[in-house]
Amino acid sequence: MTGPARPVRVLVCDDQALVRAGYATIFAAQPGLEVVGEASDGSAAVRSAGRLLPDVVVMDIRMPGMDGIEATRRLAGPDAVAPARVLVVTTFHTDEYVYEALRAGASGFLLKDATPSQLVDGVRTIAAGESLLAPAVTRRLIGRYASRIRPAERSGTPDGGPLGSLTPRELQALRLIATGRSNAEIAEELVISRETAKTYVSRILTKLDLRDRVQAVVLAYRVGLVSAQD
Repeated sequence: MTGPARPVRVLVCDDQALVRAGYATIFAAQPGLEVVGEASDGSAAVRSAGRLLPDVVVMDIRMPGMDGIEATRRLAGPDAVAPARVLVVTTFHTDEYVYEALRAGASGFLLKDATPSQLVDGVRTIAAGESLLAPAVTRRLIGRYASRIRPAERSGTPDGGPLGSLTPRELQALRLIATGRSNAEIAEELVISRETAKTYVSRILTKLDLRDRVQAVVLAYRVGLVSAQD
């Protein structure tokens, strides 16, 4: 007989004390979530994460000193010593750095007008090893910032380079992932079962050595498989 599951350890990083307190109150009221610390900027988040080893870091982007992008890179990027999963919470209309945060290793994002239940669900989703990309928001957000990718980064082609290992069917699935489709929508568009769609997604991530759907979206835009007009 197994005991109760270990609670999800959450570190909250935001430069506004009221925001941090609000998040902490929301999470503390939820079974299975434990707030292990708070940080007021990116440097403090990196230091606290090294000491507290959270499962999920809820990260603001615009902060004095080290911003959320650099902190995310250090916490979840390829050189992270003890990688944590980062959930970026941002303001869509004013924050122009979300795309860079995803490239830095964030596992997903929510808008700051998200409801408490959406915030809690987001943390649980990230902690479970999945990415958080609401399809409608993904199409708007990634499309908006894809134009910021330098031309040299769009030199890859579906026939070679990073995507050369994918089958034509997997390329179709990757295009749909990159435009924000869920597994159910992928299944509908490709006329396959949801389980098969899930298998395609898993194979794509494995073949391309990607952590999650967020990285798949970023890669698809980087190599020019899709564009902001798709």
